[in-house]
Amino acid sequence: MPILGLGLHVVIAIFFAMHAVRSGQERYWLMILFAFPGLGSLVYALTVWLPSMRYTRHGHALVRGVKQVLDPTRELRAAQEAFEDSATTDNRLRLADALLASGRASEAVPQYQSALRGIHSDDPDIQVRLARALLESGHATPARELLDELIRKRPDFRSQDGHITYARAAAAEGDRTRARSEFETLIGYASGFQAHVRYAEVLQGWGELDKARGVCEQVLSRARRMPGYARRLNKPELDRLKQLSGQLAKG
Repeated sequence: MPILGLGLHVVIAIFFAMHAVRSGQERYWLMILFAFPGLGSLVYALTVWLPSMRYTRHGHALVRGVKQVLDPTRELRAAQEAFEDSATTDNRLRLADALLASGRASEAVPQYQSALRGIHSDDPDIQVRLARALLESGHATPARELLDELIRKRPDFRSQDGHITYARAAAAEGDRTRARSEFETLIGYASGFQAHVRYAEVLQGWGELDKARGVCEQVLSRARRMPGYARRLNKPELDRLKQLSGQLAKG
């Protein structure tokens, strides 16, 4: 698609050329970029731009996202290899997290359970992760009971992820009153918008479309007033809320 009379590949080459000049790269990169705009830009991005971006917070997230798209099982393979080399608790947790992120929650459950031994037997963070794996594998009641026991033993412990899992578990059990109360509390204090996404999804499942639409629109309206960096940090959740808002508008 032409942009101001230039092909998109030329615009991208200009962007990388500006990056090369500002970051003090060798001048031969300019020749490569403009002699072969498409291929040159790809080579520059992979060999210079992405590696340099990894040292910034946003760049690290971008590099991680690109790697996930290009090779979605990379972290799972790396975690499995690390665990096979050394079955430490840290490596076990890394493997469990990778399994959970890959949609293999039922396989993550025994890994988290095995990690809850010895000095880690009462680790609240691992218990929260186990509860989420239980929920994601279809065991809402054990997930909620585990968190209830954690609350009883550690009333001072605070975890937003744990609170979201608890609210979702209550919803999955069919306890709408408890789930609604937990979600309303969550969206009142939560950092980020993961709680809003989950609440909107639950409301949609309950058929409360106006309420779900209201949750989406409230966040999206707020996001329009946020600085760019804040929108980028919350992009996955905002994208999901936009998707939900579109679905709700049709339904």
